Amino acid sequence: MDASGAELEADRYLDDPRWRVAERVSETALRRFAADILAVAVHGPLAHGDEDGGGDGEVGLLVATYRPGSGPSPATRRVDGVLVELTVAGADDYLGQARTIGPLWPLTADRYVTTRALHDPTGWLRTLRDEHLARLARARPAEFSASARQAWYRGSAAHSRALRLAEWYETDQALLMLGEARLAAATVHGLLSRTYFRDPGDAVRRTGLAGADMTEVGAVLTRQAEELAARGRPVDGSVDDLLTA
Repeated sequence: MDASGAELEADRYLDDPRWRVAERVSETALRRFAADILAVAVHGPLAHGDEDGGGDGEVGLLVATYRPGSGPSPATRRVDGVLVELTVAGADDYLGQARTIGPLWPLTADRYVTTRALHDPTGWLRTLRDEHLARLARARPAEFSASARQAWYRGSAAHSRALRLAEWYETDQALLMLGEARLAAATVHGLLSRTYFRDPGDAVRRTGLAGADMTEVGAVLTRQAEELAARGRPVDGSVDDLLTA
């Protein structure tokens, strides 16, 4: 990006009320907890530069501290019409999370890879990104399959619950459980394909599950169970399998 392009991008961020609130939170936190804070960054839509901010947009804000338990407390508040979700974590602990491949990896990876710094004098955010990408490069297919199986169990349980609730005419609860089943199935897809998503909405949208009904979600879960079995991670097993897993 040339100098004029960088200036235009900076102006766009400055005009975004989400960015102004994020800067205020960062400046105040650094003033109050100067000795504790290693880095401050935004993640989520604002880090991606999404043009959906407005006054009622959302800001995901990360405060990385030198020591666990120091700095401000994690919190969520609406500030000047902007919802701010403040995540506070010890830098080493957060790096440890970035090195973990688990059932929720498709929904968490984006915050390690895509950030926009508000305060990062040591380049820690670059380390965060590099550590996560290096972990992905080392990960074996079996790790993703094992995590996908755990996500599949969550989706299967939610789908079964949704079916029962629908039979009992508990429509609202059934829809909630169906939503959980959709998201879990999307997460399984992400793990099996090594694809991460920007948020839950992005996950169900990109996997074609956003409008899937009960039958369609069930069919997706069935296909995923077959793929897991083909990868050596069957979802069904014996009592001995359960106790020795």
